[in-house]
Amino acid sequence: MASATAAVPTTNGSRYMQQLCKHWSHKFDVSFDKAQGRITFPEATVIMTAEPEALAVVLDADDPAVLERMKDVLASHLDRFAFREAPLPFRWLNA
Repeated sequence: MASATAAVPTTNGSRYMQQLCKHWSHKFDVSFDKAQGRITFPEATVIMTAEPEALAVVLDADDPAVLERMKDVLASHLDRFAFREAPLPFRWLNA
């Protein structure tokens, strides 16, 4: 198992997280409310928590290669919803 976390500075984290969860709810197991979202992919799980000044992201993957790929997938998809602020500054820390 490989893990990474990021705190993405934005005051719109709740909105972006909800849009992303809705976007992927047709393909993956997704649960969310205004404060937290969880998406379960075949090889990874992401948990996002909307804070007042940031979107906290925890990404767990089956292996390091999947982790690196999913970091890019998450960032690019969130940037689509955050187009006014994009690119969002992801600062990943591997656990």
